[in-house]
Amino acid sequence: MVELEQTELPTVTKIYQSYVDANKDWRREHLGASLIGNECERSLFYSYRWCTVPKFGGRILRLFDTGNNQEERLLTDLRNIGCEVYDRNPETGKQIAYEEFGGHFAGSLDAVVRGFEETSEWNVVECKTINTKGFNQLKSKGVKIAKWEHYCQIQCYLSWSGLTRAFYLCVCKETDEIYGERIYYEQSIADKMIDKAYRVIFANEPSYMVSDSDKDMRCRFCQHQDLCRGRCLPEVNCRTCAFSDVIEDGKWSCARFKKDIPSLSQRNGCPAHVFIPKLVPLEQTDADNDRGWIMYGDITNGAGATASKDLWKVIQDGTKD
Repeated sequence: MVELEQTELPTVTKIYQSYVDANKDWRREHLGASLIGNECERSLFYSYRWCTVPKFGGRILRLFDTGNNQEERLLTDLRNIGCEVYDRNPETGKQIAYEEFGGHFAGSLDAVVRGFEETSEWNVVECKTINTKGFNQLKSKGVKIAKWEHYCQIQCYLSWSGLTRAFYLCVCKETDEIYGERIYYEQSIADKMIDKAYRVIFANEPSYMVSDSDKDMRCRFCQHQDLCRGRCLPEVNCRTCAFSDVIEDGKWSCARFKKDIPSLSQRNGCPAHVFIPKLVPLEQTDADNDRGWIMYGDITNGAGATASKDLWKVIQDGTKD
């Protein structure tokens, strides 16, 4: 009997594609507290400005969803052992959420819980999942060393909620083992993270990056690596436009057309889009704000010249040997 070739069945492919379709609008309105521990402020700027489309396949997106399911399961576990769990605001029925700078920086708590064996106080609870390697590092080093971004996220939540204790729960994806750690509020770290968020959000151009080497482990898996190294241009939308301004009340405005930019308009951009110069891997030589163009040698991006959507092709054609 001839063995059938083992390939991915169309049904499985369709399942994976359903996750891709459901995540087509990947752009978050705010800079999330879950990201703020990233030491590369340039990466945070790129994320907040919607510079790069995440390249996650359906299988990975489904894995992320599995992590979300574990959150519900852990909270159910806490209820089952007698803890008092609030994962929704009793007044609104929505997740317990906090924000800074009019909503430009924000985060949502997994839950607020009391009734632990270790303490009778209310705790912020953060639920995560992780692979075996990371799980073993957590067990040996603790959250602050092994998962700095998680630690910083929790510190922001403690600052916003006014609580001084947190309970971190993490499930190993391969073994279902649970790691738990009690975390205390460190105001200095929370303040540093909120200050960092302010710098990133209100910056006019990308700033500090952790490394300029593709071999650096902190950069190897960054979704913005090609943009950071000048191997592509960012997405065309209002947030990558030189005329867009972040307003402290949570809004965005267009300096060229003198008006606020609603959320949907930010995503679509407009024909007058001109890239923020520091996002273009060329040296700026001239600009005319009134006419709406920026020049890089003999290449001009903007009104009456090269549209942003065509700029990368022009750059490639102009730099061929």
